[in-house]
Amino acid sequence: MMTPLRGFVPIAFGLALSSINSRARAESGSTIAAEIIDIPQPARSVRLSEALAYANAHQPSIRAALSRVSKRMKDADVPSGQWLPTVAVTAQAFAMTANNTTSTYVQSEFMDLPRIGATTATSTGSFFPYASTLVGAGLTQEIFDFGRIGAERAAADALVQVERHRADAERLDIDFGVEEAFFSVLAAKSVLKAADDAYERSRVHRDLAQRGVDAGLRSPIELTRAEADLERFDVGRVRARGGVAVSQSVLSAAIGASDPALDTASEALRPSDMPGLSQALELAQARDPRLAEMLAEFKAAEEKTRAVGAELLPNIALTATLSGRAGGAPPSSGLIPTGAGWLPDVPNWDVGLVLSWPLFDGVITARQSAAHAAEQVRQDEIDVRREQEVATVRQTYVGVQVANSALAALVRSVAAAHANYDQADARFRAGIGTAVELADAEAVRTNAEIGLALGQFELERARAAFGRAISEGL
Repeated sequence: MMTPLRGFVPIAFGLALSSINSRARAESGSTIAAEIIDIPQPARSVRLSEALAYANAHQPSIRAALSRVSKRMKDADVPSGQWLPTVAVTAQAFAMTANNTTSTYVQSEFMDLPRIGATTATSTGSFFPYASTLVGAGLTQEIFDFGRIGAERAAADALVQVERHRADAERLDIDFGVEEAFFSVLAAKSVLKAADDAYERSRVHRDLAQRGVDAGLRSPIELTRAEADLERFDVGRVRARGGVAVSQSVLSAAIGASDPALDTASEALRPSDMPGLSQALELAQARDPRLAEMLAEFKAAEEKTRAVGAELLPNIALTATLSGRAGGAPPSSGLIPTGAGWLPDVPNWDVGLVLSWPLFDGVITARQSAAHAAEQVRQDEIDVRREQEVATVRQTYVGVQVANSALAALVRSVAAAHANYDQADARFRAGIGTAVELADAEAVRTNAEIGLALGQFELERARAAFGRAISEGL
């Protein structure tokens, strides 16, 4: 998974590279000053280890992942709450007709109230109202659930593990984003140095051409060409500075810092030795948090299937109620209580065990079948992930080898470009070479130096991507 910030990393290189191949428009009498760019300068520099530690502590994505883990842990406590007693009170009053009962009440959701009493049976009903009141307090307590609550808790605990592995994957993705942003700043600064050096060399050559033209030793076209090259490299300086500023702001955002931009501290990075391909594949299978997340999801799907099936198990609960009631309707025997039903002064209490057993429920059976199907989906997704993991490890492993080989070739190309430039520079100073020849040599040298900077970035990024693939970082 790639973070949105990672899309901005190539901007620095795009700005710098475009400066080398762009056609400059000469501004009469001046060059484009880098100071015209209103870019905030970084107030502090960080090492890679410091950047990674800060991101793990402050990156909003990591905090959000940890919050999701905490939320899952709270969810897992819900099924266990069924072992706690439920205590409730109720008070009810009615004006009502009373045919065949002296006390009528609505069953409370949290209290079991046994029905008591009967009115005189009549051949025809009456619409005359009587008062009826009830107050009560009750308690229900789970006694034995035959494994239902345990199954629900196991399913909830499995989801906690899923969220933990997901948070681990998020942390590795953030670490890779920080490493990529850190290396992009280093590369952008190398590109800027190459652009600044090219500008300074071009300025010296412009001054030499100026003196040659003033002395009548060179044609005026040599000066105009040198000025055009100077303007072109000045544009390159401005764009390279913009590339550095963009990469520094991306680094700050990648670690979750409040600074508008962060610089990189000078340090010698020493990545750990790369394992062989076969060992890397084993490490990836054992460490990959995405694969671990999918395995946990499969486990959670199994636990959910078991929890759904456990809903068909019997349940035994204790119930106890203390109530007072009274009905004003004439009873089939006995007297009307004091208050004619408006005063609930007839006491009752009860304690009992209630066994409930849903022998068949079509909805539960259908849900259990759907849960079994979800298990198969999770199993197939695990197989897909394993194949993707193998492909990613192989791809990143080869990427490091290619980047290493390319970097060696880039080092040789820089040495050759420097030798070519030295010859062109000597010829120009001796009055043998032309400004066109020197400009070509300068372009070759600058392109080679920038290519080397980007090649170093590609190697560092490829090594970081390989570390991410085997879930161990640099």
